[in-house]
Amino acid sequence: MAVVLVVEDDATIRETITYNLQRDGHEVLTAEDGVAGLELAREQDPDLVVLDVMLPRMSGLDVCRILRTETPVPILMLTARDAEADVVQGLDMGADEYVTKPFSMRELRARVASLLRRDQLSRGAGPVGAPGTVSEGDGRNGSSDTLTAGDLVLSPTRHEFTRGGEPVKLRPREFALLEFLMRNPGQVFTRDAILEQVWGLSYPGETRTVDVHVRWLREKIEDDPSDPKHLQTVRSVGYKFQP
Repeated sequence: MAVVLVVEDDATIRETITYNLQRDGHEVLTAEDGVAGLELAREQDPDLVVLDVMLPRMSGLDVCRILRTETPVPILMLTARDAEADVVQGLDMGADEYVTKPFSMRELRARVASLLRRDQLSRGAGPVGAPGTVSEGDGRNGSSDTLTAGDLVLSPTRHEFTRGGEPVKLRPREFALLEFLMRNPGQVFTRDAILEQVWGLSYPGETRTVDVHVRWLREKIEDDPSDPKHLQTVRSVGYKFQP
């Protein structure tokens, strides 16, 4: 299936995660501190990293920040803290997803599967989070592989995005979110609906993840992120993409 690196200093949690992921057919590598985890990630090039925030020798946030400069590997953060600032900090460091302790193994396994699936699709296996096909009249112009809106051009199968003819680097989840909204121009989606469609699971109460990714996208695609033209907030409801 996949090679998963688990960096967790609590032996019980580490062993429980390892056992459950191995049951799902994954090969699991483990490390007990941040320095060892970073070294192992560099040596083994895993398909996904499960990374605790509070680690000895080097924090999980620092490991995440360094890894994100070196590799696009999906990173799932584990944190015992649920304050919004801590969650946002982890996402800002480049984490793709987070799980707040205590968590169920069922939830962790589902999120690992979702991240691996999204990563595989973002590397060229086809469109992500798209409910059905889109016609040219629905916002697709030119090639059947191209979604356009003004100077924004997104190619799902080539996993490329340009703005004004210049390539813009999007993280896998940013790309999936933008693709989903561009495929449904003008439609308003709640945060929960976006989580289900783009993240592949229903995460009740964790809509901050959507807000953070929308903020990141606005910084990359809008002329004025504080007054967005394309990624618009619909007050008390959610978000929509306006071509």
